[in-house]
Amino acid sequence: MWRLPRALCVHAAKTSKLPGPWSRPAAFMSTLLINQPQYAWLKELGLREENEGVYNGSWGGRGEVSLEMGKILVEGVGEVQEYVDICDYAVGLSRMIGGPILPSESKTCASALIEQWNPVGLVGIITAFNFPVAVYGWNNAIAMICGNVCLWKVAPAPSFVSVAFTLAKVLEDNKLPGAICSLTCGGADIGTAMAKDERVNLLSFTGSTQVGKQVALMVQERFGRSLLELGGNNAIIAFEDADLSLVVPSALFAAVGTAGQRCTTARRLFVHESIHDEAVNRLKKAYAQIRVGNPWDSNVLYGPLHTKQAVSMFLGAVEEAKKEGGTVVYGGKVMDRPGNYVEPTIVTGLAHDASIAHTETFAPILYVFKFKNEEEVFAWNNEVKQGLSSSIFTKDLGRIFRWLGPKGSDCGIVNVNIPTSGAEIGGAFGGEKHTGGGRESGSDAWKHYMRRSTCTINYSKDLPLAQGIKFQ
Repeated sequence: MWRLPRALCVHAAKTSKLPGPWSRPAAFMSTLLINQPQYAWLKELGLREENEGVYNGSWGGRGEVSLEMGKILVEGVGEVQEYVDICDYAVGLSRMIGGPILPSESKTCASALIEQWNPVGLVGIITAFNFPVAVYGWNNAIAMICGNVCLWKVAPAPSFVSVAFTLAKVLEDNKLPGAICSLTCGGADIGTAMAKDERVNLLSFTGSTQVGKQVALMVQERFGRSLLELGGNNAIIAFEDADLSLVVPSALFAAVGTAGQRCTTARRLFVHESIHDEAVNRLKKAYAQIRVGNPWDSNVLYGPLHTKQAVSMFLGAVEEAKKEGGTVVYGGKVMDRPGNYVEPTIVTGLAHDASIAHTETFAPILYVFKFKNEEEVFAWNNEVKQGLSSSIFTKDLGRIFRWLGPKGSDCGIVNVNIPTSGAEIGGAFGGEKHTGGGRESGSDAWKHYMRRSTCTINYSKDLPLAQGIKFQ
């Protein structure tokens, strides 16, 4: 959708006050094709020296995602790339959606049974702070190729005004104006209005379980349709045959990526008792090497939490873990530096059913537990209220398929030998239980954005009636 040949659009940012690789000297600007006489027609097409709505295969932004959300630059770039990728995916998907022709059971006439899919109409999209670009992309791209229009409410202003307006401008520059992709900013009053308005045919909500429950009740009160992507209390399980060289970096990335503010963040790590101590020691060494700093610095792996409130929640969770018998073996404090920085934290010694371990805390806290056998740890994985993401590390093929089966994980994302975070766009994304049950992005998630009709076509001269009834 955004990709144009490089000869048509060299996307370079002008000199910026913000530090970073996107700064360019004035001399560079004069070498752009658009400023050369033989390419004057580029300006006639509406292109400029800087085209925020055009993608040329390389990153040329200013880091607004890092500035407004706090995630590191490489994650912000990856999030924007994910929107580009889901647009590519959706374009291909648009030629594949549709229903089957089904065999008719009628014996008295010639008829056909067809499943017809049509757009729902207006899709309301309410996104959360942690993925200000990608989550909208998952919904927006799929909703549009299904024939819908979108109304997007971003996380409460002013946190994401720049990101939201940049995206709106990109869409408008690509001939998708507000009549197709509308943007609204505001607080809970706007979200409530969207949930209660019967003109919103489908409301997709991404956020906390608590707010998601309120949204679902308001939408259901008018018999509307909702798609919920809510919280996750995700676990990684490392069995005795696990490769710790995979487990340790996977647990680290899943627990501290985006400073623990992903819905797929690993919050619980179950380690077989025979390798528990070694795994914890390796984790502590790995945590000590995490590069903390300015999110715009390309070498940094860990940035700040989003708000001061998140810092307070982090401290409260650490204290509660101590009260319940946990031991902080790494981190646990606020960092002595400007910004909402907290130490990546590892807690051991809690009971598997400790209340704090069953509470989703949007912070980089990893609770580590010992387990004895497969049966108990599968049960522990499933005992929390949420059911988003889960992963095991093992070489046992039988165990892998038990994990994937009906007695294994009850989550919507069930992984083997990879972290809980980092889902691919080609698969349906979402979870069970208090995670909401909705599915976005790939596979057949497009069905959420359409209404289905079963159509029977009689192409004979006879009239079939149900239950063999005959009018004589």
